[in-house]
Amino acid sequence: METTEQITFRLEEKEDYRNVENLIRESFWNVYRPGCSEHYVIHVLRDDPAFVEELDFVMERDGEPIGQNMFMKTIIEADDGRTIDVLTMGPICITPELKRQGYGKALLDYSLEKATEMGFGAVLFEGNIDFYGKSGFNYAREFGIRYHDLPADADDSFFLCKELISGYLDDVTGVYQTPQGYYVKDEDVDAFDKDFQPKEKLKLPGQIF
Repeated sequence: METTEQITFRLEEKEDYRNVENLIRESFWNVYRPGCSEHYVIHVLRDDPAFVEELDFVMERDGEPIGQNMFMKTIIEADDGRTIDVLTMGPICITPELKRQGYGKALLDYSLEKATEMGFGAVLFEGNIDFYGKSGFNYAREFGIRYHDLPADADDSFFLCKELISGYLDDVTGVYQTPQGYYVKDEDVDAFDKDFQPKEKLKLPGQIF
């Protein structure tokens, strides 16, 4: 990041919705699958009861939106029968031309700081440890937390956790539950996507779906 530029963070407003959806679409297009679903996911999640409006951020550079992040409330079903309240996160993105320049970490760290100020205890989500580890995330297995529906011998290195309150998960083992709002149907994504500028879906190396 250049020191002469002005980076600001603010809450997303209704007038931002389509611009943010387009930002997410551009960022995720053909990354994890041909096309993407993340722009539709946030469209759906904004109306979900678990959506945290106070943690729905837009990042701007010199007044122009360049990134966004958002959080959802969810739970760990603990092995001892308790229900542990936690957060999950995302979609989080930076506009493609500014990736790998420090903006993503700045947005992430700001978002986590605000979640901590609100008193949330931990964040769990799916991500790359090489990036998110720089902001204090570790493998969720190190906290005794398992990913729902994942076989015991399956690779769980994508499943990450960060305590926002030190020791919040000290006496917890159990299964994390992804909020149902993240599960969207391909036909609904395709219908929503027709309102955006056409882009070619490509099957590329490294995609996971």
